Amino acid sequence: MKASAIHQLERIYRRKISPQSIISPELARLLSQLSYEIGRQIGILINRRGDIEYVVVGDSKSIMLPKLGRTREGKKRFRGLRLVHTHLKKEPINNDDLTDLALLRLDLVATIEVGKDGLPEILRGVHLLPAAKNGSNWNFLEPAHPANIDINFRDLITSLEEEFSRNSSAVETKERKEKAILISVTTERISEAEYSMAELTELAISCGVEVVDRIIQKVHSYNPAYLLGKGRLSELVVKCMQLEADLLIFDRNLSPAQANAIADYIDIKVIDRTQLILDIFAQHAHSMEGKLQVELAQLKYTLPRLVGKGTEMSRLMGGIGGRGPGETKLEIDRRKVRKRIQFLESKIKKLSQGRSVRRAKRNKSNIPIISIIGYTNAGKSTLLNNLTASNLTAESKMFATLDPASRRLRFPKEREVIITDTVGFIKDLPKDLLNAFRTTLEELEDADLLLHIVDISSPSFERQIKSVNEILKELNLNNKPTLLVFNKIDLLDEEVVKNILSSYKDAIAICAKKRETFGKLIEKIEEFFWIDDKDKFKNSNALILS
Repeated sequence: MKASAIHQLERIYRRKISPQSIISPELARLLSQLSYEIGRQIGILINRRGDIEYVVVGDSKSIMLPKLGRTREGKKRFRGLRLVHTHLKKEPINNDDLTDLALLRLDLVATIEVGKDGLPEILRGVHLLPAAKNGSNWNFLEPAHPANIDINFRDLITSLEEEFSRNSSAVETKERKEKAILISVTTERISEAEYSMAELTELAISCGVEVVDRIIQKVHSYNPAYLLGKGRLSELVVKCMQLEADLLIFDRNLSPAQANAIADYIDIKVIDRTQLILDIFAQHAHSMEGKLQVELAQLKYTLPRLVGKGTEMSRLMGGIGGRGPGETKLEIDRRKVRKRIQFLESKIKKLSQGRSVRRAKRNKSNIPIISIIGYTNAGKSTLLNNLTASNLTAESKMFATLDPASRRLRFPKEREVIITDTVGFIKDLPKDLLNAFRTTLEELEDADLLLHIVDISSPSFERQIKSVNEILKELNLNNKPTLLVFNKIDLLDEEVVKNILSSYKDAIAICAKKRETFGKLIEKIEEFFWIDDKDKFKNSNALILS
C-alpha cells in the first residue's frame, strides 16, 4: 500500500461515532473510498462508546480479524464490539460474516457495498438472537443506504441483552452449576447414539453439571480436524450463548489435536468423555491411594495435550469446576509431568505391595472372599450395606464408590465370608484409568466368587452385562466363578422380571434396598462355598454359576 493510504487508515482511529449509530455516513463514505482505491476490504471494530478499537485491512474478498482474547467476561452476553467492513463485489452478508458474529460474539456485523464510483451504496446488518426464531439464530436488518439507517444501535443492543437476561435462569445461586451442551457425533445408528447419550447425561449430572441441551449429529465421516464441520461448530457457539452454556461435552474421546483445534476455534471450554469420567473420579476419590490413582490417570491424559499457555490451557484442561491436576500443573513442562508420573507410579506400586501383604494374610485365614462387581450405579454399595449392616456411601450417581471397602458377612454355624465392594465399570473405560486402578482391581484376583450386580430396570442392561464381561476379560478375570444378580426388581413388574431371568441360567433377582429379598442370594452363596455341614471350604474352581 502507498504511504498516503496507510496514513489515511491510521487517521481512522481518531474518528468518533455516536453510540446510537451503527456508523456515521461520513465514515461509511471514507471507508468505501479507501477500500475502492486500494482494492481491499477494510473493517473497523467499534466499541459501545463509539471509539474505534481496531482498523483491519484484508484482501479483495475477505478480512482476517485480530485475536480478541477471551469472551464473555462476567455476565456479558456480547463482546461490546461491532464490526463494520466493506464488500467490493456487492455480495450480501456471507458465511464468513456469520461465523465472525457467532465465534467472536460481536454486538453486530455490518457490511457496506462499495459502488463502481467508490461510494457506499447499501449497508446490511445482522445480529444474534437471544433465542432461535423460526430455526434461525440471527436477525438481518433491513438493507438501506448508510445515510438512511433508522436504527438506534444503543437501544437495540440494550434490548437484546435484557432479553438474554430474561431468558437466563430466574434464580442464581452462589455456587452456580456449570451448564453444558452434550454432543454426540456418530457414523452409527441413531439408536446407538441415543443410548450412549443417555449415559453421557448421567455422567454429566453425576459430575454436578446442568445439562441444557443434547445434540446428536449423524455424519458420513468424521472431520479429522474438528470432528464436526466449522459451520456446525459456529452454530454451537450461538446455542451456548443462548442457553448460557459454559462448556461442550463430546460423547467420544477427542484426540489432543482435535481438542486443541475445537477449543481454539470456538473459544469455549471443551471436554470429552474421558475427561468427564476423570472429573467424576476426582470428586469421589477419598483415600490417599484413590487420589494418587486419579492424579496419575489425569496426568497421563494431560501429557499429550500440553500445548499453549494460560487461558488456552485452562480452557482445555480445567475440567468441570476446574478440578483435576489444576492450572499450575498444566503450565509445567512435559519433563516435570513425566517425572511426576514416575513418582506416582512408584508410590502406587508401594501401596500395592502393602495391599498384597494384607491379602496374603487374609488368604492364610482361609476365609472365603466375595467381590461385588458390576456396571456403575447398579446398586453394589447398597447391597454391601444391607448385607453387612454397614454405612458406606451409596448414592444414585455414576462412580459414587471409588475406594474398595471390605466387610465380613456372617452365616449360621459361625461361618463367614469377606465381601468387597469395588469401583463400578463402564463401557469404553479409559485405558489410563483402568491401568491406574489396576492395583485396586487386583482385589478381584483373590476373590473366590464374583457377584455381578446388574440394574435390571435399565433398558440397556444387556449392553452393560456385555461391557462388564469385556472388562473382566481385559483383566484376565473372565474365568472367575461369577453369580449374576439382577437388582432393582422393585422397579419392574414381576412377570417382566421372570421373563428376563428365564434367559439367564442360575441368575437370581433381588432388591438391594430390601433385605427380605436376599434369601436366594444367601442360599446360593452357601451352596457355593460349603458342600455340607462339615464346614469344608469348597474349591472355588469347582463351580461357575454363570
